[in-house]
Amino acid sequence: MRTYTVKIAVGLLITLFAATAALASEVTVYKSPYCGCCTDWSDHLKEEGLAVTTEERHDMEPLKDKMGIPVSLRSCHTAIVDGYIIEGHVPAADVKRLLKERPEIAGLTVPGMPIGSPGMEQGNKRDRYNVYGIHKDGSTFIYNTYND
Repeated sequence: MRTYTVKIAVGLLITLFAATAALASEVTVYKSPYCGCCTDWSDHLKEEGLAVTTEERHDMEPLKDKMGIPVSLRSCHTAIVDGYIIEGHVPAADVKRLLKERPEIAGLTVPGMPIGSPGMEQGNKRDRYNVYGIHKDGSTFIYNTYND
């Protein structure tokens, strides 16, 4: 019985550690100093328990070029968390899922600025939008869909 109890305790500690590590990951957000929706998105991440630091840049395109983010997948801000690229208004739930599952991909993106995505709220208006996973070769797949 004692061995069984120890195994359960160790299992619970490992689970707790993994969950804490995922939430302790720091998200670095690169944004224009003049973009309010980027600030709102950063606040959304903080409200959902993610640690966020912000670096303001006057020219985002060279950063996006350096990271290899295709123009068709870009939005206004770019973030990095644990080596993953997070481009645009990706919901915190998807960032947390990414950090929990740790797939072999480059990151996630919500291209453009869909109304109703985190940071782009405008009353009850909600555009349908996809969160895309970005494979390391630049190809994409649908990671999640909102406002169907």
